[in-house]
Amino acid sequence: VQLQASGGGLVQVGGSLRLSCAASGQTFRNGAMSWFRQAPGKEREFVAAFRWNGYYANSVKGRFTISRDNAKNTVYLQMNSLKPEDTAVYYCAAGNGIIMSTMTEETAYNYWGRGTQVTVSS
Repeated sequence: VQLQASGGGLVQVGGSLRLSCAASGQTFRNGAMSWFRQAPGKEREFVAAFRWNGYYANSVKGRFTISRDNAKNTVYLQMNSLKPEDTAVYYCAAGNGIIMSTMTEETAYNYWGRGTQVTVSS
């Protein structure tokens, strides 16, 4: 199983980016596909997950939208109104059999992508 993340880059405050994560080797229709991020000097944190619906960290709610295309086995993260504190390496993660109460936990996920850098400049 491979997860290939793309779409990161440099953007100014208030700008937008769209991340994509394409999975190959396994489908996750009955599981969750999610995004985490890790800022310099900080621990990796949950950003958003898509199981049957989107679920968000409070810090991104209202600005980020997660969506999923099952036909393409791909999850997207539309990021709007970006702030400097959104600067981080963004990782996609996926797993089957993930229950709602564990969706925000790294240990719930079996598969991880390599990460894509998002830098928001002021």
